[in-house]
Amino acid sequence: MNCNIVENSSIAYLDGRLDPRHRRQIEEHLAGCGACRERARQFQAMWGVLDEVPALRPSPGFDAAVHARIAQEPQRARFWNWLILPSPRLAIGMTALLAFSIWLTSLGPGAQAPPPVVTTGDAEFRMISDLPVLEDYDVLTNFDALSELPMQPAVNLEKTQPGT
Repeated sequence: MNCNIVENSSIAYLDGRLDPRHRRQIEEHLAGCGACRERARQFQAMWGVLDEVPALRPSPGFDAAVHARIAQEPQRARFWNWLILPSPRLAIGMTALLAFSIWLTSLGPGAQAPPPVVTTGDAEFRMISDLPVLEDYDVLTNFDALSELPMQPAVNLEKTQPGT
């Protein structure tokens, strides 16, 4: 256990809110670390002084005064209030959206952008990229190796099958 963990857990340790395993680890650290032991002693001394201070009781009208101040505070706008309560911004936005959608539908299908124009450089590049396919096509169309093989007569499978 290091000093940072003990410092963060010291108040819970002094209050007695730690489980026994953590309490034992902190006690082992305090036995070996003088700085943490001094800090824990200072916390205990401060709580001893605070225990001696008498507790103040609020006045009888304290609750009423707090509730009155809360009632005087302006209400915060909630997130959904812009949707529930009518506002000029919402009306303008909806009108603009409606006008834009009507304008888009009035254009019709003929008002689409024209297809991109293919330049000669693009066409030549596509021809070059398709060159291996065209070479394979030429080889396959002029492939006469199979036509040079002698034709064998077709064998009738019905006559050669056993059990017929």
